Amino acid sequence: MGLLPQIAQDLLPDAWAHAQDDAIAQGGVMIAAYALGVVVGAPTIAVFAARLPRRTILLGLTVAFTIGTIASALAPTFALVVMFRFIAALPHGAYFGIAALVAARLMGPGKRGQGVALVLSGLTIANVVGVPLITALGQNAGWRAAYLVVAAIFAAAVVAIRLTVPIQPGDPEATPRRELGAFRRPAVWLALLTGSIGFAGFFAVYSYVAPLTTEVTGLPAAIVPWALVTLGVGMTVGNIIGGWAADRGVLRALFLSFGVFALMLVGLALTAQHPAGLFGFLFGVGVAASALSPTIQTRLMDVAGDSQTLAAAVNHSALNIGNALGAFLGGAVIAAGWGYLAPTWLGLVLCAPGILIAATGAWITSRPVRGAAGAVTA
Repeated sequence: MGLLPQIAQDLLPDAWAHAQDDAIAQGGVMIAAYALGVVVGAPTIAVFAARLPRRTILLGLTVAFTIGTIASALAPTFALVVMFRFIAALPHGAYFGIAALVAARLMGPGKRGQGVALVLSGLTIANVVGVPLITALGQNAGWRAAYLVVAAIFAAAVVAIRLTVPIQPGDPEATPRRELGAFRRPAVWLALLTGSIGFAGFFAVYSYVAPLTTEVTGLPAAIVPWALVTLGVGMTVGNIIGGWAADRGVLRALFLSFGVFALMLVGLALTAQHPAGLFGFLFGVGVAASALSPTIQTRLMDVAGDSQTLAAAVNHSALNIGNALGAFLGGAVIAAGWGYLAPTWLGLVLCAPGILIAATGAWITSRPVRGAAGAVTA
C-alpha cells in the first residue's frame, strides 16, 4: 500500500503520464486482487484441511506464500502481477485461521481472544516494523526488491514454524459437510458481514495513506513510512486491547470498538491537514480498527459450533472482502475527484451498516430457541 505510487509509475506508465491520481487508483486493483485471493482460498483450503495435522498445514501454506511472492516480484506486466498477487493470497486466510486455533489451544480455556490476538499481533507488529521498512526499501531500491525481501521473510518463517510450533493433530471428526454447516447459521453470516463492512472503512483509509500524507498534509514521501509506523503501533495496541476485551465480553467489545473507530475517523478527516492531526488520528484509527479483529474472530468461534476451522479461516475472508471493498471504493472516490480525504469520510459512512449488522447478529443469538417438543430453551 505504501508503494502504490512507485508501482503505478512503473507498471502503468501511460496512465501515470496522463493523470497520477488515476494511475494510483488503478494500482489499488493489486490490493483488491490479493484480498479476493484470501476470500477464495480461506474457505476452500479450510474445509479440506480440518482433519490434517496443523503444523503440516502451516508449513505447506507458508511455502505457497513464498513461491507466490517471488512470482509477483518477477512478473513483467501489471496484469501478471495482479494475477500472482491473487495466487499468493490463496493460503492467507487458512494460514491465519489455523494458526489462531493452534494459539487458542495453547493458551487454554478462557483465553481464546488473547490467543487469537497473539497470532494477529504478527500482522500488527509487521505494520510497525515490516511495512515501513519495506516501504522505505521499495522507495529506494524499487518495489520488486521489496517483494523479494518479503519472500525471504516467508522462507525464514517456514524454518521457524518447523522448529518451534508444537505438533497438534487435526480434528479426526471433521468433514467438509460438517465444516460447511457453519454457513447454515445466520449469526455466522452476520459476523462475517460485520467484519467486511467494518474493515472496508479501515482499508479505505489505510490503502491511501501515502497520498494522504503527501497531498493533504503536504509532507515529503520520506515521511510515509513514519505514517505507516504510527498506524501500525496503533494496530498493535488495539489488537492487544481487543483480545483482552473479547475474553470479557465479545459484543460489548465489538460495539465499543466501532464507536471509537467512528470518532477517530471524524478526527482524522477534520485535522489531517496538520501533521499532529494526521499522526494522532492515524494512531487512533489503528487502535480502534485493530481491536475489532480479535473480537470478530472470537465472535465467529462462538457462533460457528463444530465448524471451528472454517470459522477461524473465513474471518480472514471477511476482513479481506473489506480490504478489497475499501481499496476499491477509496480509489473510486479519489478518481471521482473528491480528493484524498474522501476515503476517510467513506470509512465513517461504512461504520453505520457495520454497527447495524452487528446489532442484528447480537439480537439473533440472544433469542430463545424453541426445541422440538415446543419447549423454549436458551
